[in-house]
Amino acid sequence: MALFKVNTGTREKKVCNLRWEWEVTIPELDTSVFLIPEERVKNGEVRLVVLNKVARSVIENVRGIHPDYVFTYRGHPINVINNNGWQNARKRAALTQVRVHDLKHTFGRRLRAAGVTYEDRQDLLGHKSGRITTHYSGAELQSLIEAADKVCGDNSRKSPALILLKQKTG
Repeated sequence: MALFKVNTGTREKKVCNLRWEWEVTIPELDTSVFLIPEERVKNGEVRLVVLNKVARSVIENVRGIHPDYVFTYRGHPINVINNNGWQNARKRAALTQVRVHDLKHTFGRRLRAAGVTYEDRQDLLGHKSGRITTHYSGAELQSLIEAADKVCGDNSRKSPALILLKQKTG
């Protein structure tokens, strides 16, 4: 869940409540996105969740585990990311000062470091902009996917852990 969050900028509650019925297949791009309904989103707009390569791999690893919810534990949706698993992972990574919400900020900082435009960062982070609708052209989605992919692999100048540490230490 943390890996998904740091690669999509999605808020904790949206990650925890992510449902398969919100997944929209984009056949011409051989991928999918998630459209979280507006009544489930803080800013009242439909939340487009674009999947970069890493987020897509996370989704494929959990596909088929539960019929309704994307992220579950022992057959039940996970209510919070800040649980024992998160606490133990932070300790193992020596990042005990990192909060769950820092993962959203890290995605934004990684996008900025990769040269993604302000407008695309707004859309990818789910900030209210008036540009996101429930209808997208393949070209618009392709552009957002390419922007999100800039934080994967060799294109990212700094690792997420380094960016998190910089945020916390100034």
